[in-house]
Amino acid sequence: MAGRTDEQGLQDLTLLGNQNTKYLFEYSPEVLEAVDNLHTGNDFFVKFNCPEFTSLCPMTGQPDFATMYISFIPDKKLVESKSLKLYLFSFRNHGDFHEDCVNIIMNDLVKLIEPRYIEVWGKFTPRGGLSIDPWCNYGRPGTKYEKMAEHRLMNHDLYPEKVDNR
Repeated sequence: MAGRTDEQGLQDLTLLGNQNTKYLFEYSPEVLEAVDNLHTGNDFFVKFNCPEFTSLCPMTGQPDFATMYISFIPDKKLVESKSLKLYLFSFRNHGDFHEDCVNIIMNDLVKLIEPRYIEVWGKFTPRGGLSIDPWCNYGRPGTKYEKMAEHRLMNHDLYPEKVDNR
């Protein structure tokens, strides 16, 4: 049977397949787990969409809701999806501004998997008639991915969305 082996990172996973999952209600980057990328010779995007992201306003404590889009070009590691789900869930009682949340998520993932390129986009539900949709990215310094990050940042919002598509 073809497929992944324990030597390819499976032995390090503690959450996937665990029937006793603990849901953390405070920001918990330590829950993130990585697995080996078996296709390091290829450039490819991995995209996660989390339509049920929530955090709290640091001033009022009111909930903020968003769809969080995370796209990255991996190098040697991939983020394990169940750990990412639990990590994003851990923001539920975390009080930070929208811009902080997307940058924290990106920085934690850069630290964990050291991707070639990554971008995180939070599309937050409007509150008080105003939506805030912060976007951040990172490209590995000194590589073509750094140039890619700069290009994507400079051209990120050339075609703004319509307000009625939420």
